[in-house]
Amino acid sequence: MDIFAVLQEQQDQFSQAEKRICDILLNDFDFAVNASIVELAERAGVSAPTVTRFCRRLSCQNFADFKVQLAKTAYVGVRYLNPEARSSGASEVAADVVTKAQNALFLMHRALDLEAVERASAMIADARMIYAFGAGGNSSMIAAELQNRLFRLGKQITASADHSMQLMMTAAAGAEDLIVVSSFSGRNHELARTLEIARRAGLKTVALTQSDSIVARAAACVIGIDLPEGENIFRPTSTRFAYLAVIDILANLVAYRTRDHAAVTLRNIKTQLVLHRDKEDSQLLGD
Repeated sequence: MDIFAVLQEQQDQFSQAEKRICDILLNDFDFAVNASIVELAERAGVSAPTVTRFCRRLSCQNFADFKVQLAKTAYVGVRYLNPEARSSGASEVAADVVTKAQNALFLMHRALDLEAVERASAMIADARMIYAFGAGGNSSMIAAELQNRLFRLGKQITASADHSMQLMMTAAAGAEDLIVVSSFSGRNHELARTLEIARRAGLKTVALTQSDSIVARAAACVIGIDLPEGENIFRPTSTRFAYLAVIDILANLVAYRTRDHAAVTLRNIKTQLVLHRDKEDSQLLGD
C-alpha cells in the first residue's frame, strides 16, 4: 500500500484534526517517519487516540503498522510528494533546460573515458552487424539514434527495445557482430542478462551506462556516463543530451575510420534526397 497516494486521494475528506496529521506527513516526512505516536500527536495538536484512528482509516492495524508502511513508501521517492517547480515562466524554464543541458555536456566531456571511446568506435567500425539495445523512453531512444547515425555511414545495424527480441538477436549473432546497449540507470537486469549471454557466446559488447552498475559489469567495453540530475522532477532529464553527444562522437569516429565506404553511402543518400525532396544540396545532410 502506498500511504501517500491514499493521503493525496482522500485528504479532502479528512476532518480538521486528520488534515493536520496529513499535512505533517506530506510536508515533513523525516519527522513523521521517526516520530513516536506522542510526538506526532503533539506536533498535530491532537490526541494519541486520534492518531491511532487516523492510522486505521488508512487501513493500518495500528501505529506500528503505519510506521512500517510509511517507511516502505520512502522507497518510491519522497521528492514526488511535494514537487517543487523552481521556475514556471517560459524565460526561466528555457534558461533552466538549456543550462542543465550545457552542464550535462560539460560534465560528460570532462569525465569521458577517451580510451573506451576509441575502443568502442573501433569495434563498431569493424563489426559486420551491430545490434543496438535499449529499454524505456530514454535508453530505447539512444539505441534508435545509434541506428540513425550509423546506417547512413553504411553500417549494418538494427535497434530493438524489446527484451525478448534482444535475447533472440543475441542468440542469432555471430562472432563478427557487435552488441551495443544503453541503460541510463545501469540497473536493467534483462539487458545485463543479454550481455552475459553475449559474453558466453564470445560476442563483442559495448555499454553506455553508469560506470558502477550491473550493466557495466556485464559488458566488455564500457563508456561510463555518470551525471547528477537534481531534484526537479518536472524537468526532462538532461543526461540524455550527454548520451546523444557520445553517440555523435562515436559516429564521427566511425565515419573517419571507414571514410571511403562512409562517403559513398552518404553521397548516395544525399543524391536521393536532392532528387526527390530538396532539388539542391544546401539542406542538412540526411533527414
